[in-house]
Amino acid sequence: MWLILGLIAIVATFINLYMYGTGKDYKLAMAMGLSFTALTLCAEHSLVSNWIQGEDWSALREVPNMNKAFWFLTIVSILLNIAPILLELKNKKITY
Repeated sequence: MWLILGLIAIVATFINLYMYGTGKDYKLAMAMGLSFTALTLCAEHSLVSNWIQGEDWSALREVPNMNKAFWFLTIVSILLNIAPILLELKNKKITY
């Protein structure tokens, strides 16, 4: 399940960036990208929980490696999804 949710998060992120690039409203795609990233992390947590309940200790040996990858991918997802907002702020001239 986490793989499907992760792929949807990636697609939504690219749609977000594409819509920003074409000048369309990208905020729904941004929200979807971030939401599916969160759902991916929840699904992965559930998977690890199932491994613990099933006492699958060999599968749990991979958790430290997955932990680093999920931190990295989550940070990248957040940065890519908020990039259009940051670019808009950079390009907007604020006068007081």
